[in-house]
Amino acid sequence: MGRVSQAQAQENRRRVVETASRLFREQGTHVSVADLMKAAGLTHGGFYKQFASKEALIDEATAHAFGELAELREAGLDQHAGKRDAAQRALIDAYLSTEHRDDPADGCPVAALAADTARGPVDREARRVYTEGVSDFADWLTAEDQDGIIRLSTMLGALLLARATQDSPLSEEILAAARTALTTSD
Repeated sequence: MGRVSQAQAQENRRRVVETASRLFREQGTHVSVADLMKAAGLTHGGFYKQFASKEALIDEATAHAFGELAELREAGLDQHAGKRDAAQRALIDAYLSTEHRDDPADGCPVAALAADTARGPVDREARRVYTEGVSDFADWLTAEDQDGIIRLSTMLGALLLARATQDSPLSEEILAAARTALTTSD
């Protein structure tokens, strides 16, 4: 079998990072390299041609997930003509929706990667990226009358509880209560 071109190697790497980003958010970072490569449509043997280790991929996939979150926030601002409060409300509504609850693979990395990041070594690049991503998200959520860290903590807690109680009416009640608390002005 011939060597792949540099362009194909870059495309394969991009596909692995995107696949890992989704699988890690959906299933956690314990997903095996073999399962990950299969999901990306590539062979297991090609992994170490692209990445020094699984930890290196976790670092890159975490950065990719937070990059997607930043793009989503910017797209919201564009969609709402730069009106930050309208963009924030729309993001809060989407974040605390049953669609987001039911789709962790394409969802927020703050919620999906929290437990794995907390269990990982503190000196890892993934933890640095995660911490920076949480800080940036909280800053973006800050409003004149609401602290961004409180908003993010409320959103995160509600999403995690809603996912854990997904097969009960309590799940939707949690999402609705958090949405109301975060979007109703005094």
